[in-house]
Amino acid sequence: MTNNISVRQIFALAFVLAYALVAVAAFYLPPVLWALLLIVPLHLVYLQNIWQRQHTVLRNFPILGYMRYFLESIRPEIRQYFFESDLDGKPFSRRQRSIVYQRAKNVRQTVPFGMQQDSRQTGYEWVAHAMFPAQVKENDLRVWIGSSRCQQPYYCSIYNIAAMSYGALSKTAIEALNGGARLGGFAHNTGEGGVSPYHLTEGGDLIWQMGTGYFGCRDAYGEFSPMLFQQQATHPNIKMIEIKLSQGAKPGLGGILPAAKNTPEIAAIRRVLPYTTVVSPAGHAAFQDQVSMLRFLEELRTLAGGKPIGIKVCIGDRQEFEKLCQEMQRLQLYPDFITIDGAEGGTGAAPLEFADSVGMPLYDALPFVHRKLRQYKLRREVKILAAGKIITGLDIIKAIALGADACYSARGMMFALGCLQALQCDSGRCPVGIATQEPSLFKGLDVQDKKVRVANFHRNTILATIELMEACGFATLADIKPDKIFRRMDQDKTRSFRDIYFTSPGTEKNNAPSYKLNLN
Repeated sequence: MTNNISVRQIFALAFVLAYALVAVAAFYLPPVLWALLLIVPLHLVYLQNIWQRQHTVLRNFPILGYMRYFLESIRPEIRQYFFESDLDGKPFSRRQRSIVYQRAKNVRQTVPFGMQQDSRQTGYEWVAHAMFPAQVKENDLRVWIGSSRCQQPYYCSIYNIAAMSYGALSKTAIEALNGGARLGGFAHNTGEGGVSPYHLTEGGDLIWQMGTGYFGCRDAYGEFSPMLFQQQATHPNIKMIEIKLSQGAKPGLGGILPAAKNTPEIAAIRRVLPYTTVVSPAGHAAFQDQVSMLRFLEELRTLAGGKPIGIKVCIGDRQEFEKLCQEMQRLQLYPDFITIDGAEGGTGAAPLEFADSVGMPLYDALPFVHRKLRQYKLRREVKILAAGKIITGLDIIKAIALGADACYSARGMMFALGCLQALQCDSGRCPVGIATQEPSLFKGLDVQDKKVRVANFHRNTILATIELMEACGFATLADIKPDKIFRRMDQDKTRSFRDIYFTSPGTEKNNAPSYKLNLN
């Protein structure tokens, strides 16, 4: 170490002498001054890096070391633009992103020269079409949400905008999403950050999500305030209220709003003190178990004037959900809907362990919840909403076949806004102005243009769903059956969704639904 430092000191002294000589020569050779503009900064960087001890790469390679950091910073773009095939890319492939862009822009949505997927690959999925196609008479696919205890049921589209808060998304992104929801006649979930003015500007239908922080309805001590809740919940734009127990990106983990992001505007929306760090706990303070939660939901329904009240959950412990069903049956109290967030959900920034390894995937959770609600004779009262990588008509049909009544999409709607999957959502530097609060970035997102694209994407996805239903012989949503959808298990065997999710060993065969699922 001593020898290395001595060598660097000798080099540093040599550079100082060289600069002195160049400075003297500059009086006689003015062009040398131009060279100094490049040479001096580089050598200052060199001198700084050989003495710092935090970065070994920069200490050993004071100038070239920066090339590594630059290449690493553009790695997602390099991989996306030059090396990924149309079927690669995570969490969404280029082919998936492209269909959203095409439908949002209302341009050509066909693909040439046949399929690119390998139909012999394990995991390949396909649907069985009918020899005699059906005709779907409804131009817009909708479902009523509201139990017998609900006084203001909501006629909900089967495809809606999933929960994304203002703060996580920019004000222009929120306005564009809500404007698209109004144009397309579907619902926009506010996310747990509360109802901002940007959720109300365009006049679209809202699903108000309330998390453990009770933003928008919390008192000075951070506790739930019935009075503030009632004031917000009775707003005419709010059609349903969703209580978030957990989310797919980080089930069982609360969130943190850093003080730097807690601006006076966001603080006013969330009813917290500005420039303070606000922690959302992992669990709710207003209830502690299944019974107290059901009674709390009943209280909220009354305060909201009879609007649908639901819960959002990423399924974890199966016994906990079964206990919930038992208490619903015993007390005859239930949510109007249950939103199932698959563990593959991901707009919320999350620790690696939670994002990759906690929670039940959507395709496993949906049939489990559907079976349990049927087992306890609750299915007619409680609707199921599904969230988790649902962006095409086939995705919607698969979710409905597994028990969903309607679906959410978060990242699909972000793609419709122009998301590039730059993977910068948690950095505040979203290049297309969606997941950022930087004015220089979000001002580039034109609300009037993007809201039309959101509406286009919704409309064209619903049309694609209808076309696929007709091809498969499904005249109504209730006709969609899991035995018409197949997955390749290995090179020589395929199994239907019914066999995989409803009659596989270990499932409740006696409680499995009939071929024709009654989702009403």
